[in-house]
Amino acid sequence: MKLSTIIERGRFPSPAAAPQALAWSGGKLWMGSRDLRRIYAIDSTEWKVLEEKEPPGIPWAAVATNGSLCFTIGEDPNDDRYIRRFVPKAGFSETDRIACPEFTGSYLSYDGEHLYLSQWYKHRILELDANGNIIRVIDVGAEVSGHSFVDGMIYVLRGTEQNGESWTIARLDPREKKPEVKEIAVVPFACRSLTFDGANFWSNHRAANEIVSFTLPL
Repeated sequence: MKLSTIIERGRFPSPAAAPQALAWSGGKLWMGSRDLRRIYAIDSTEWKVLEEKEPPGIPWAAVATNGSLCFTIGEDPNDDRYIRRFVPKAGFSETDRIACPEFTGSYLSYDGEHLYLSQWYKHRILELDANGNIIRVIDVGAEVSGHSFVDGMIYVLRGTEQNGESWTIARLDPREKKPEVKEIAVVPFACRSLTFDGANFWSNHRAANEIVSFTLPL
């Protein structure tokens, strides 16, 4: 069965080059620039920057977590990955720093209790406890370029960056013992990160320096 394509609602110019991390929190869209190593709070209605902060490394991913955000940060000199907590108006915590398993990992999602961290080259999503220990491993069967919880389900961008990049958005139920990954639609651009604002999904078209809003086909 041929998949339909996502329905784009809008494309917006990124306020900085190489938009990478993306999260919806407090009515704002938070974006992290890979190349400039800055994070931005964006008013998605007026499309203007409300805040700009400097993270302690490369902001690879972000997710909202009960009034704060968590970022996957790549720290020099080897781009080792850590999860760092960020509180708007206060900044990054100096003490709340969790090493990613094997110092690798990128995209984040949150089920209201636990963080979920994906590892691109291992084709999997890890459920983590508060100390960063692995509770559970979910096999996605492809490279992962973003994931987000919506109504208890994980929506995941999966595919490959090889041969010009090929991506779909899929859905899985983490409550299943062995979740079945069900593809929903084609994503026709090199997507990076996935978040949901209650009505629309958002992702970055990093290579085009654009942020894209979309819905799923019926």
